[in-house]
Amino acid sequence: MKVQHMKYILITFLLLSSVLSAQIESAPQINEGEGPFSQLIIRGATLINSTGAPPTGPVDIIVENNIITNIKKVGYPGVEIDSTRRPKLKAGGHEISAEGMYVLPGFVDMHGHIGGDSQGTTAEYVFKLWLGHGITTIREPSCGNGLDWTLEHKELSASNKITAPRIQAYTVFGQGSEDPISTPEQARTWVQNNARKGADGIKFFGLSPKIFDAALRENKKLGLRSACHHAQMDVGRWNVLHSAEAGLTTMEHWYGLPEALFHDKTLQDYPLDYNYQNEQHRFQEAGRLWKQAAPPYSEKWKAVMQELIDLDFTIDPTFNIYEASRDLHRARREEWHEIYTLPSLWRFFLPSKISHGSYWHFWGTEQEVDWRDNYKLWMTFINEYKNQGGRVTAGSDSGFIYKLYGFGFIRELELLREAGFHPLEIIRSASLSGAEALGMDDEIGSIEVGKRADLIVIEENPLVNLKVLYGTGAIKLTDDNEIVRVGGVKYTIKDGIIYDAKKLLSDVRKIADKAKAEEGFKINQPGMDEYFKRLGDK
Repeated sequence: MKVQHMKYILITFLLLSSVLSAQIESAPQINEGEGPFSQLIIRGATLINSTGAPPTGPVDIIVENNIITNIKKVGYPGVEIDSTRRPKLKAGGHEISAEGMYVLPGFVDMHGHIGGDSQGTTAEYVFKLWLGHGITTIREPSCGNGLDWTLEHKELSASNKITAPRIQAYTVFGQGSEDPISTPEQARTWVQNNARKGADGIKFFGLSPKIFDAALRENKKLGLRSACHHAQMDVGRWNVLHSAEAGLTTMEHWYGLPEALFHDKTLQDYPLDYNYQNEQHRFQEAGRLWKQAAPPYSEKWKAVMQELIDLDFTIDPTFNIYEASRDLHRARREEWHEIYTLPSLWRFFLPSKISHGSYWHFWGTEQEVDWRDNYKLWMTFINEYKNQGGRVTAGSDSGFIYKLYGFGFIRELELLREAGFHPLEIIRSASLSGAEALGMDDEIGSIEVGKRADLIVIEENPLVNLKVLYGTGAIKLTDDNEIVRVGGVKYTIKDGIIYDAKKLLSDVRKIADKAKAEEGFKINQPGMDEYFKRLGDK
């Protein structure tokens, strides 16, 4: 039985990473940004921080090499800045004129898979989409291209030899093991070896209780962090409360949480013809799961929430990755697909019985209504978790289910707003909360003296309209009745290095255009050509 269980874990890993057959193309070893400079001054911006403080400005932010050394208030809104109050630019320094603009801490994507062979992506394609949306740090929750590959790119990014966000490497439990892990001692040994190899943490999908408990406690003992997608195959005997008590630091998505909230049953109400390998079954029934949990604000609901908060537990909901379940047409027609999505990635998204997350076998109105109800209950818990002091982060899980790297992260911020977060709370989740969850908040996550220079500069106020963070900008009608696009990140600054965000996205467009031209490819909606043929439309 234990061997069969290990086979399930390996199959799940194959489905979710979809990249073990071959590593994706490495990022070219070239840094396309400017800096770091001995001194960098960002002048006159409005500061939108992640510390809970309201926006303030104009400020001049001084960076020396890669460290913020001063944040100086230099005036008042609508009043000309007194130049005598401003810090002086030193010889060899560089400045960005940011009057009328906004500066934010760099974003942390807590669920960032670096593409895959089945998706046909390259590291350059993925990295530039992330940086182009202000994402300066990602957590790779599976190391799907292999731990060695991920650690190599982590080091290249850290030394600024490639154009890429900072990388945290979380291996899938059991990855690289020649034999099935069937005892607690084997689990502890694997965890020890994983730490020695340089991994930052472990991503779990669920295990038998004794093995899971041993692995989590050993991982915690070694000072590593962890994440878990509590897959249905084991959640019936080990839910998120068990994991948090044993030392899990972060839960992904929401699997394992409704199960901890069951009050009149012990198992999900599976239809009797259910098959987990049929992904329409899996995702269809997942959309009915929150209704089976204890209702909002009930004693059971509040008790589970408080226990997780007392354990300083982090929830990384990834709302956006399931959004197609409640509105498939919207997800398929997101405007950036025609511009940035590779042909190979579009094909990966299409209905399929073998591509993970392509569960549109016969998706319909009933499933979408269930999922809309599911979201209401899920979002209620997450918003209240935040209100009661729990940590909520932002993660995208892009590369699956019609979600594109970078764009999916910004959509996650919009969905946090739908859940009830104030825009300033969203910026905190997208930066400082992620840094805290990674144990990196002494270095990144907020704009404070002594921290690294991970910053975003944007010409529009994202608190007023989060859509201005999209690489395609936001639609605006001018006073002259002209339709324009505004926004899009202007500069992404990572480790004190300035990247032209729009230039990075232009590079991605060229990569996508080249791939389309080579194939003569144009995005068509699934099955549409055959449908029109049957109608007699030639």
